Amino acid sequence: MCCDPAPGDRINSFALVSYIPGRLGDFITRLREDLVQGCVARSHVTILPPRPLQVDAHTAADQVRSGLAPFNAFELDMPRIRVFEQTAVVFCEIGKGREELFDLHEAMNRDGLYFDEPFDFHPHVTLAQGISSEALPEVYERAVSEWRQFAPSSLVTIETVTFVQNTVGNVWIDLEECELRGLAAVPHR
Repeated sequence: MCCDPAPGDRINSFALVSYIPGRLGDFITRLREDLVQGCVARSHVTILPPRPLQVDAHTAADQVRSGLAPFNAFELDMPRIRVFEQTAVVFCEIGKGREELFDLHEAMNRDGLYFDEPFDFHPHVTLAQGISSEALPEVYERAVSEWRQFAPSSLVTIETVTFVQNTVGNVWIDLEECELRGLAAVPHR
């Protein structure tokens, strides 16, 4: 991100994500940029999909910190690429780490962070979205080919979770990053 948008550019749309670390994260970010022109999203797995809040961001951040307290870092891998046909999204399926993501989602989607989500929670890492149904088969094939040829090991350790806010320009701002340390989730500086 090149700059911090003005506070007036921020909208009532928040999410909870974990960025994919290391070489794999860098590879997925570049792949996303290649598959969808103009994509600026950093590679991540979503824990709480975008939602409006009924509380202020500081109250929500406090809830994130306290809700993450029991959770430890965990391993995550992405064994294959699939498609959500209904929404034309190409994604990496989560294998190892799937149950931990369900547990995190369940623990966090309550109180001030609660949102009646339009789709069932399905842990995944998005590779391409906002593409036409006509382009979907070609984008999917490109993603599979690039993944097979160039992706580093798909096993990573998820150690942090980040509370983010969207802007009118659809640029997500990191509000707070917390380490997963089991009974000690603290802001990461």
